[in-house]
Amino acid sequence: MSIWTRISDAIAALAKGESLATVFDRLRTPPERSVAFAIAVIALGAKMAKADGHVTRNEVAAFREVFTIPQAEARNAARVFNLARQDVAGFEEYAHRIRRMFGDDEGPLADLLEGLFHIAVADGEYHPNEDQFLFRVAEIFGLSGPCFRALRARFVADTPPDPYDVLRVPREASLNEIRKAWRDAVRASHPDRMIARGVPEEAVKLAETRLIAINRAWEEIVEERAA
Repeated sequence: MSIWTRISDAIAALAKGESLATVFDRLRTPPERSVAFAIAVIALGAKMAKADGHVTRNEVAAFREVFTIPQAEARNAARVFNLARQDVAGFEEYAHRIRRMFGDDEGPLADLLEGLFHIAVADGEYHPNEDQFLFRVAEIFGLSGPCFRALRARFVADTPPDPYDVLRVPREASLNEIRKAWRDAVRASHPDRMIARGVPEEAVKLAETRLIAINRAWEEIVEERAA
């Protein structure tokens, strides 16, 4: 059964009057967790799209870059998007429920935040309201420190990313400690690891640009320490 078929089942529950937030609460364990991840990206992305006052074709197309959506399932994805925009629940309620679903497991929450950044910059502009939206989501997820700063620097080209933020290590860490953090980050970005923590197979392409940033950060630190 494909993820989009399972999303269709969730949509059927929504059609019966359940809120998206209630559906999140039922999708706590694998393989349902991957369904929740997909719905969370679409739903929070829809809420974020309202932050800058309009939805562009590029923002909609960005969902297809985060997820491989078969043409036959495009209507289901669009339906979740529209339900999220119309739902009276605010984005903070969604974010809190998603945080409870994943608990202290930062991996899928960071993956989700990364997908939202990808969507935010898809139209070529990073609106201040989108920045406030993403920072608040990061706060709720417990990721408002180095993780948020690293993602923002990677996607928003106003400041270069701090390699220590990218690897989430303090500047005073030893090279051996940083090497371990780099290796751990590379392992965590492997598609099999991402799928195991709830990221759908259709979305593991997020890891491609992340790995580039992780390896570049390590190289910059090694060069800096060697100077």
